[in-house]
Amino acid sequence: MVTARPDVFDPRVFARGIPHDAFRVLRDSAPVAWQDEHEVFDWPAGPGYWAVTRHRDVKEVLRTPEVFSSWLGATQIRDPEPDDLGFIRRMMLNMDPPEHSRIRRIAAGVFTRRRLERSYGQVTARAAALLDTVAARGRCDLPVDVTDDFPLTNLAELLGVPGGDRRLLLDWTNRVIGYQDPEHAQVVRDAQGRPVNPRSPAMLRDMFDYAQELARRKRAEPGDDLMTALVRAEVDGRALTDAELEMFFFLLVVAGNDTVRSALPGGVLALLEHPDQYRRLRAEPALLPSAVEEMLRWHPPVLSFRRTAARDTELAGQRIRRGDKVVVYHVSAHYDERVFPDPHRFDITRSPNDHLAFGQGPHLCLGAHFARLQLRAFFGEFLRRPEASLDGTPVRLTSNFINGLTHLPVRMPTG
Repeated sequence: MVTARPDVFDPRVFARGIPHDAFRVLRDSAPVAWQDEHEVFDWPAGPGYWAVTRHRDVKEVLRTPEVFSSWLGATQIRDPEPDDLGFIRRMMLNMDPPEHSRIRRIAAGVFTRRRLERSYGQVTARAAALLDTVAARGRCDLPVDVTDDFPLTNLAELLGVPGGDRRLLLDWTNRVIGYQDPEHAQVVRDAQGRPVNPRSPAMLRDMFDYAQELARRKRAEPGDDLMTALVRAEVDGRALTDAELEMFFFLLVVAGNDTVRSALPGGVLALLEHPDQYRRLRAEPALLPSAVEEMLRWHPPVLSFRRTAARDTELAGQRIRRGDKVVVYHVSAHYDERVFPDPHRFDITRSPNDHLAFGQGPHLCLGAHFARLQLRAFFGEFLRRPEASLDGTPVRLTSNFINGLTHLPVRMPTG
């Protein structure tokens, strides 16, 4: 077992920036390397896991749920409490086929391209209005002033969440995603003084209660929205159970919001740090689709995902035992020199661009089309305005899961 390796577990490492040197060492010398889970911010240490850092191996893990399971231990590095695991497994993200396939068919039936495309005009108008507001001031903190609100409002509109309730979505997202970050953490402790997992059912009860109340409203007063479609949806004569509906709402609110919320400022930062590519894109807006793909490679919204070995196996020459945790690092795979020539060059014309920002295999993100739609709408408006520039030091989310930017000071010329 390899132990003397760079630490890519500690969330504080990622708050300082992506540890590219550490990942390169791992890719070159130990592409499947053991990582110790040490105590951080009073969160207890775990049993450790295998870090998978090469693109080919990340793909293999994601494509073989019969070997690397989402269901056995869920999909976060930190183990869920044993009493919570049964509940957590009701979320599509934490299922394996064939049950995953049934839930996904229900989701695909309501999360249609046609439904999403109808929202493009509203999404574009929303991006324009937000950018106009901050441009009038000449500067902004992009996440706080623009990119926290933009995907949140888009998602709330799509779901049919009333305007007065929409800030709840941001509060729930920050609670779940930001629990490792001192700025966002809302630490609750049990009777023994131990921190309670923010993803536990007890901590999410207010979100689940809201999901059921919203479902009741949609049954009584249907609308042209996702929540109405979900409460009506059936596959093989079976609808979503209350628990499945709650977990689907959780997945949409947290994953559906935070991936775009992370990708937007990451894409802006990539342009600001590469002014030659920024100017070329302003001059050739037809390059926007390929530029968006390069932004997703350069700054993947999700750093890592966990699986659990369903049987003894081997990956990249490393023996893995049944029950071992296996964590794939998208952010390392995206800089694998074996797949991406000159990976540290931000190139808006890069082709092919086999990034894994939306996953791979049976869990390929259902919301990928909506995410790309929002990114195209936002950057289409961003590029129409005078060239922006950095106005201070970016601040990154303290997390070993989400590749977030919590603050990005930007100067927005008004001319």
